[in-house]
Amino acid sequence: MEKDRKEGLVSGSGMTRRRFLRDLGLGAAVCAIPASARRDAGPAAIEKPNVLFIAVDDLNDWSSVLRGHPQAVTPNLERLAERSVTFTRAYTAAAACNPCRTALMTGQPPYRTGIYENWVPWRDYLPEAVTIPQYFTKNGYFSSGAGKIYHNTFPDPASWEDYFPSRENHFPPYIMPESRPVNMPHHPDMYKAFDWWGHDRPDEETGDFQSVRWVSERLHQAPGRPFFLACGLYRPHLPWFVPKKYFDMFPLESIRLPEVLENDLDDVPAGGVALAHRQKVKYHDPVIEHDKWKEAVRAYLASIAYADAMLGRLLDALDSCPCRDNTIIVLWSDHGWQLGEKTHWRKYALWENIARVHFMISSPRGAAGLPEGSRAGARCSRAVSLQDIYPTLIELCGLPPRRDIAGHSLVPLLRDPERSWPHPAVTSVFTGELAVSWDKWRYIRYADGGEELYDLDSDPNEWTNLAGRAEFDDTRRRMAAMLPENPAPPVKKKQ
Repeated sequence: MEKDRKEGLVSGSGMTRRRFLRDLGLGAAVCAIPASARRDAGPAAIEKPNVLFIAVDDLNDWSSVLRGHPQAVTPNLERLAERSVTFTRAYTAAAACNPCRTALMTGQPPYRTGIYENWVPWRDYLPEAVTIPQYFTKNGYFSSGAGKIYHNTFPDPASWEDYFPSRENHFPPYIMPESRPVNMPHHPDMYKAFDWWGHDRPDEETGDFQSVRWVSERLHQAPGRPFFLACGLYRPHLPWFVPKKYFDMFPLESIRLPEVLENDLDDVPAGGVALAHRQKVKYHDPVIEHDKWKEAVRAYLASIAYADAMLGRLLDALDSCPCRDNTIIVLWSDHGWQLGEKTHWRKYALWENIARVHFMISSPRGAAGLPEGSRAGARCSRAVSLQDIYPTLIELCGLPPRRDIAGHSLVPLLRDPERSWPHPAVTSVFTGELAVSWDKWRYIRYADGGEELYDLDSDPNEWTNLAGRAEFDDTRRRMAAMLPENPAPPVKKKQ
């Protein structure tokens, strides 16, 4: 592993500024600044903190920061954690890309909007929504970005003044094999992207590298206004196609599978079993039948290592930039993932390792909401939600508060990560299924009324459902009361 680090396979850190700029292809000059960026909003606006807004797609707790898998190699997540408050019990608003990202970016959770699924063209249903970058632009910021911030097919041109590859297309080209699938046999219901491959192309030709390069260039430009700059990393989202060197970091024979319990679904209600069974038939059974479990775990770990290396390059860019000490960093993953736990694969369920996400905030000294800066290197175990990002950034950057969005500013926890936190974190999936996390407890209620209750301190794998035990009735009722009343029904397709 030490050899890998020295050769740059693991970490993007340790570069000189000259080498970094050379690798990015910046040379002596930078790209022209868009005309809209040259507007001078005045000295007061420039004194406001910048925001570097980083999204990582489909990343569960498999990192050396959250310690979800002992073989995860994520030195750059560690590096960011050293300057941030890490929320170790942070939760998504929805266990799928589109509803989660829509909720986070608009401040409107699924139980208000009815947007629970990936198929929904969210802007059609929320035409008046003011997204985070729109609100920042309205208040004197220059908002731009690259990569996946909104769901695959629903970029939002209205959110950005500049974007890569364009405001209408947020996906740079990704490297694909000549024929697919590469590894998994073709089953009738198999998702085509459930596939993995270690190719021999360099990092510089990969899609996420291109996004990072573009964002890095913008960090070294001076738009004349404070900036809100987003970078969406697509890996470790499927398909797991990354350079072979990341696969080589994880010898197949050494791979450790997730911890599972035989007959784990025996105490899960029918709604949970139905979710697991659908994924079992489509993914788990073929994986087991063809002895692909270790390969899949390896591919996911390799994709995480690749994403971490891209994060390292982004942090290198920021650290070599004059704006370093006046830039808030927010990193979040949109939801987690399962790789065979409860015979379930992918997302689309409400268990802990799907609902729990990576979430870090690094705030410099002087941010309006946090004059002394965030508690660097601190870990906060309070249950928080990605819905809290919008109001938190508003307070940190001294923008006018909004009363029409969900969530709570986390500035009090950035000051004191151990303080009490009365706000539960709600997660949804599909239609009518909801879960709530608070303190050490996680409660799930399905559309048919079935319930699950887990004590995450004593049972982090959620192997023992306490919902049917009389001694936990008070806790179950208290958690159920935290769910939103009268959640919005799912939206219907427009004719």
